[in-house]
Amino acid sequence: MDNTTNGERGQVGIGTLIIFIAMVLVAAVAAGVLINTAGLLEASASDTGADSQAQVSNQIDVVTAVGETNATDYVDTLNFTVKKSAGSGKIDLQSATIEYLSDDASTTLSYGATADASNYSTTSLVGNGDDVLDNTTERVKITVDLSSGSGLADALAAGEEATVRLVDQSGATTIYGVNVPDTISGETFVAV
Repeated sequence: MDNTTNGERGQVGIGTLIIFIAMVLVAAVAAGVLINTAGLLEASASDTGADSQAQVSNQIDVVTAVGETNATDYVDTLNFTVKKSAGSGKIDLQSATIEYLSDDASTTLSYGATADASNYSTTSLVGNGDDVLDNTTERVKITVDLSSGSGLADALAAGEEATVRLVDQSGATTIYGVNVPDTISGETFVAV
């Protein structure tokens, strides 16, 4: 004769079913948490990738760099004609900063209506007349004032060097080395 009754077997089956359903529910909650976390990580990675791509691809190209000399044979104004490089997005020069570094001075300049000790100025040369570089055919002149009247007081003598870092709104950086020729006497403008 059988030692168990049909009623006891049913209770064991129901207990197993309850444990199985509980495991399925816990697995479903865990899967939901994992899917949600994966979605957040994907969105974060996508944003980081877009920012990194902008920093790499958004570049300001310096087409020409000219120094204006004063009566005492020092370069007291720097003029950079710039354009956006191929593949760059729109570059807003009013949102950019310029870091100027020489043996005598180090400063960060922001956009201003006129160039002075803390500001650089821009002038549209070719394009739609604003300070946003939309395509590679546009040209904008950036002016940095190095004269003693500006407060920066770092006019460059013949043979001196400086480094200019152009940082656009996305954080992309273009570094330009300014090299004043060894002889600038009698010159009004010199390539730097």
